[in-house]
Amino acid sequence: MGYWGYYVVGRSESPLAELDALSEAKGLTLHERADDGWQVWEYPIEDGTGDVGNMSHLAEETGAPALFGYVMDSQCVVVEAAAPESGAWTSCLARDAMAGYLGGAENGLTVEDYFLEPRDAAERAVAWAAESGRTVPEEQLLEVFTADADPSAEMLFFQFLDRLGVMHS
Repeated sequence: MGYWGYYVVGRSESPLAELDALSEAKGLTLHERADDGWQVWEYPIEDGTGDVGNMSHLAEETGAPALFGYVMDSQCVVVEAAAPESGAWTSCLARDAMAGYLGGAENGLTVEDYFLEPRDAAERAVAWAAESGRTVPEEQLLEVFTADADPSAEMLFFQFLDRLGVMHS
């Protein structure tokens, strides 16, 4: 069984785990701290259920872009992002694997019913990065949104953060 859990990414002088927006997420641990106050916190979910909080509230509370990456069994990642000016959006990494978790054939819904298409997600990610003071090429983000999780969804998520200019692997 692979990893199930959240990575919480935000920018603040205070530890993200101390903010009201994440007060329900008991057990957050600092994964990585980077330049300009960027932080990545980890919140494992052993049984595949649980909630870390609301990233729109986190973006509002910090006054900076924020995002969550919910890793599902190391196979795929739900990406929820928000920024004070450009708003909230949701997409996923490793779309083919995500389709398997959604069970589209049974309920008639597909990955596209839940998440932005890769090109739209890349466009929103560029705006998100711009709001954080970074200029990033859309094509590099599109590559991540269309890639498979090889060797793991966690690695793909951190590649995404690297391309956003937030964390450097």
